[in-house]
Amino acid sequence: MADTPEEILKDMKKYWRIGWILLACTVLTVVVAEITPSVTIGLGIATVKAGLVALIFMHLNHEKSIIYKVLVYTCFFALGLLFLTLLHLFDPLVAR
Repeated sequence: MADTPEEILKDMKKYWRIGWILLACTVLTVVVAEITPSVTIGLGIATVKAGLVALIFMHLNHEKSIIYKVLVYTCFFALGLLFLTLLHLFDPLVAR
């Protein structure tokens, strides 16, 4: 926790910087959607934005290693589900 005015100012600058980065990613998402409506690129940008929010605003960058292990396993599970969904899209029996 920030106790001195200098520490509070330092934290405020960090939050403003992350806010501007998130705004830039949002603008990038809109530009990419207008140029080429690619779901993959949009999901990649959204993943970066979600990671920034989780790490900075939810203070996960200061958590213990067990949190990171759970987060990594969750990400692998989610990627596995996405992969299975993509396999379903390319199944010749379904794509009629």
